[in-house]
Parts: sequence; C-alpha cells; structure tokens
Amino acid sequence: MAMIKSALELALEKTKDLKLDPEALEASELKQEGKRTAGHYLENPESVDLAKRLEACARDKRVHLKEGMHEVLSAQLQLPTGELGVEKLDAIARAYVALASGSGLLGVGGAIAEKKIQAIFQQLGAFFRQYLDDMRNVEQVIRKQWAPKLREKERQMSARMGQDVRIDPMMDPEFSAFYKQNVSALRQQYQDALDKAKADLAAIVGIERE
Repeated sequence: MAMIKSALELALEKTKDLKLDPEALEASELKQEGKRTAGHYLENPESVDLAKRLEACARDKRVHLKEGMHEVLSAQLQLPTGELGVEKLDAIARAYVALASGSGLLGVGGAIAEKKIQAIFQQLGAFFRQYLDDMRNVEQVIRKQWAPKLREKERQMSARMGQDVRIDPMMDPEFSAFYKQNVSALRQQYQDALDKAKADLAAIVGIERE
C-alpha cells in the first residue's frame, strides 16, 4: 500500500516551484513601512516628516509607501461618536498635504492638490458636526414617537406586577429594532459620502481607486 502523504507534504509539493517575486515583496515591505510611519505620525505628528520620507524613496516606488500611509490615515476617518472625532481632522489633513507634497506634485500641481485636500477636510469638519447633530435629532424624534407605546407597556406591566415599572427604551426589543432601523439608514447615507471623500483623497495623492 502506498504511503499516504501528509497535508504538509502535499502543500510543499504544490509550492516547491513557486518563486518569490522580488518586486512584489519590495512593494509589500514598503506598504508595511508606510503603515508604520503613518502610525507613528498619528501618535506624535510633530515627530514624523511624511513628505521627507516619501522624497527619500525612489519616485517609481513611492506609491507603495503612500498606499500604506493612506490605509492607516483613512482608517481614522470614521463617523464620529463625539467631538474627539472632529478634533483629529487637522492632523490627518496635514498628513495628506504631506503625502501630496512628497509625491512629486510640485509647483502648480502641488498647490492645487493642497487646496483640494484642505477643501475636503473643511467639508469633513462641517460634515461630521452635522452628522452628530442629525444623530442627536433623530434619536430625540424616535424616542418621542415611541413614547406613547412605551408608556402603555409600562402601564400594563405595572398593572400586572402591582408596582410602578419603568422601561429603558433600549432594553425594549421593539424599540431597539425600530431605533436601529432608522439610525442605520441615516448612518449609511453619511458613510457613503465619507467613503467618497476617502476615495477622492486617494486620487489626489496619486493612489488608484480599487
């Protein structure tokens, strides 16, 4: 009986003729370096010169660094839960300006890119504040609409239990489902607009959209 090969042996046989692509490996390493550099920048913006790091890289390889930087920076652009999400926009905006200036976008082209980036982040600041206002408003409207039904539930439970009962709306399955449905619809509209802004930023600094 022939010996049954282990899964490891089979895997080794399938991969023995595969060769590493030096260019792909270098691109991956540069992308990881870009992620690390952007991460350090976010921890302490004054300690990292993103533009200088890009300029130190060969022009034809900068895109890989930028991809890593953009991936980390854009991940910070999330719909806010409070003012902190708005406050960090300035540092991220400066980072994208650095990506543009360190990407070979010189002269008029660089100035135009910087203006576009600044315009996007000015819009994002207003956009995030409007989102916070809309979320507060929609929550108030939902709670107001649901109040009569909630009070009726409390009345029925109080009658059954012989004592006053107060229900936390978010603990009520019906209210929770109604709330999530309406809030999710609003959040998705804002998320779509935010995703568009991220794609625009990637295009401005020379990263192809997927």
